[in-house]
Amino acid sequence: MPDEVEGVLEQWRRERPDIDPWPIGVVGRLMRLSRLWDGEIKRFLAEHGLEPGEFDVLSTLRRIGAPYELTASAFMKTSLVTSGAITNRIDRMETKGLVQRVRDTVDRRSVKIRLTEEGLQLVDSVLPLHVANEARLFAELSREDQEALVSMLSRLLHPLETAT
Repeated sequence: MPDEVEGVLEQWRRERPDIDPWPIGVVGRLMRLSRLWDGEIKRFLAEHGLEPGEFDVLSTLRRIGAPYELTASAFMKTSLVTSGAITNRIDRMETKGLVQRVRDTVDRRSVKIRLTEEGLQLVDSVLPLHVANEARLFAELSREDQEALVSMLSRLLHPLETAT
């Protein structure tokens, strides 16, 4: 079953038969999947009153374990977004009662971002649904194909991550 990327490949094969465009097929499909999946995940999270960035904050704090807190600088390293974006996001989430800023008792200059009880309950209720929603995106693949895909993507990702 041809997809939209196949049409792009056919055009390149016609216009530039001297070039094998196969990498465009892989990268184009990955990029298209990324955009489509991004939309699916945004819609799902919106149904639960969350934006993707907010869910990222909640799930980051949840997965580090009790007391579910990180310094602002550690959080910026974990989330790979700018300090301005983190500040605005945390401000909005603090207003919603999902996180709180807590001064470090040892170093008063340091501020920690902590998951509130409400934030913990929300992430714990949404997380299993989120995982099921993401699993739905792979329903066309057998478990064996899913595992092979994970392995191949990891092999492609590793050298790029270690180079930075």
